[in-house]
Amino acid sequence: MRKFSDNRLVVATHNAGKLAEIRELLNGFDVAVTSCAELGLAEPQETEDNFIGNARIKAHAAAQASGLVALADDSGICVDGLGGAPGVYTADWAETPTGRDFTMAMERTWRELEAISAPYPRTAQFRCTLVMAWPDGHDEVFEGVMPGSVIWPMRGDLGHGYDPIFQPDGHERTFAEIPADEKNLISHRADAFRKLVAGCFT
Repeated sequence: MRKFSDNRLVVATHNAGKLAEIRELLNGFDVAVTSCAELGLAEPQETEDNFIGNARIKAHAAAQASGLVALADDSGICVDGLGGAPGVYTADWAETPTGRDFTMAMERTWRELEAISAPYPRTAQFRCTLVMAWPDGHDEVFEGVMPGSVIWPMRGDLGHGYDPIFQPDGHERTFAEIPADEKNLISHRADAFRKLVAGCFT
């Protein structure tokens, strides 16, 4: 396992919400966190059909373009009743000609569950894959998961993405009703980050 020894890290994302979460999770370390968006780097095409493959594409593209160690996160919600969809296409379900509309994506998710009369509880998992890539081509991979259920109607205005319809196991609130400092202790991303920190930062 290769240790992170630099003082700058580029996060391979153009998603402000994801960047904010990662900055918070790395808050205790002496590392300046920037993003591909802040560096003006283009987003590569995500051509794989799995989280690890897409995270690797993003991490290695950012590391090569910036000359810095890069961290990529590919994550999404996998709904059991929909055969694991939207999965790697979580963000694609929200795409519109004028940007991402996650309300539309959540409505589609529920509509498709209703169409097949999916049984309750409508179980799902948020999954997160982190890939840390070095400019020399080396990488390390870490995976995290948060099991829960899809609920309706949407609840809460915190968080981002599909958070308003995801109720994590053992909790009465959706991710969108849980403050960021609490969510960052239990989320799929937190699970993956604990493994990343243990492997590369300590």
